[in-house]
Amino acid sequence: MGEFFGTDGVRGIANEELTPELAYKLGRAGAYVLAKDRPSAKIVIGKDTRISGDMLEAALVAGITSVGVDVLKVGVIPTPAIALLTRQLGAQAGVVISASHNPVADNGIKFFAGTGYKLPDEVETEIEKYILEQEDRLPRPTGAGIGRVKKIADAQDRYVEFLKETVNVNFTGIKVVADCAQGAACQVAPRVLRELGAEVIAINHQPDGTNINEGCGSTHPEMLQQKVVKWGAHLGIAHDGDADRVIAVDSKGNLVDGDFIMVICALHLHSKGQLPKDSVVVTVMSNLGLFLALKKAGINVLETKVGDRYVMEELLKTGTTFGGEQSGHIIFLNHNTTGDGLLTALQLISVVKETGKSLDELAAQMQRLPQVLVNVRVKNKNTVMNHLRLKEAIAEAEAKLAGQGRVLVRPSGTEPIVRIMAEGPDKDDLEKLVGDMVRVVESLE
Repeated sequence: MGEFFGTDGVRGIANEELTPELAYKLGRAGAYVLAKDRPSAKIVIGKDTRISGDMLEAALVAGITSVGVDVLKVGVIPTPAIALLTRQLGAQAGVVISASHNPVADNGIKFFAGTGYKLPDEVETEIEKYILEQEDRLPRPTGAGIGRVKKIADAQDRYVEFLKETVNVNFTGIKVVADCAQGAACQVAPRVLRELGAEVIAINHQPDGTNINEGCGSTHPEMLQQKVVKWGAHLGIAHDGDADRVIAVDSKGNLVDGDFIMVICALHLHSKGQLPKDSVVVTVMSNLGLFLALKKAGINVLETKVGDRYVMEELLKTGTTFGGEQSGHIIFLNHNTTGDGLLTALQLISVVKETGKSLDELAAQMQRLPQVLVNVRVKNKNTVMNHLRLKEAIAEAEAKLAGQGRVLVRPSGTEPIVRIMAEGPDKDDLEKLVGDMVRVVESLE
């Protein structure tokens, strides 16, 4: 990763690490790199509900227009909508102001190319080069050469219509609880489900700028689990702050995470002959149960590093169109160019409708192996990851599993965290193995 860009754009505490000054520079450099020498160039900007979004948007707009590029403001809208709108509106790039599932103090800025795909590393490196130069040599047009700002009033309508066109059944008779995480899905998620005929109960859909992801959404699904059972819903869905991911809950209150969703959708697509290459792309964090369920059905499973950008790279390289992460970042490449939580929710509910089976019946097609995951906050994740003692601890844990499971230790791409995961037949044994490795990591600090 570079000086500013991580695995998912530029992240940091808003107004401390991710300052308006940095946002301004990102706007200038990003607009120059992505839209230089393009007549009537324009960039789409959207955001989630964080209080810092307006501040960073203002700085980005100033930076972009200062190099003579127009801005199309679409307001609060899910991240995948920016990928769509960038293509639909013929823009040279799209920008999302969001820190996804992170707490409200954090924020982020990530770019999409005009194609709707996230930027490759080399383009991010070029943007960083201009930001890091001591002297700003980028263009400063005057008069009519300065970029204009236009609000796109029908942005949400465009996204909703696109989502509805991805399914060919109506949702009449389905009762859904939708947890909007006080984020970007608050208006769009309940609306599209209702327009497709579902009975919708929306929760955590009244953002105030400071409550995004607070005890709710895909990273805190406990409330959703309770509400689905209490209100007798067929299922529940939970998004994160920018709605590029989703996890589900069945009628009994059981979690149906990204692995289960991928198995359900992949098996359904495969049964209809609509799974290109008979393959699915997942990351190393996917449960072994997913591999077993898909391979039993004759579906090839391709594995990547953690991060939806790596899933996307593998999809494009292999010609497959479906894949994702256990966290609920799932890509239907035949529909959109990035992970899309609302799109995924609609595809999942479509399987329920088309098969006539309940979500818990569909989820039973995969048996989860016990998995223990602990996140350890550290001062320097690179130092910890390269320490010999940690490598020795990982080798000891793998030896104890004796081929009946696996160990995965990796740094977070967006936070100062080391994630320690073990998978195998006995949860008690796994908890002991992970606990030993956690103590090793803590001792290295």
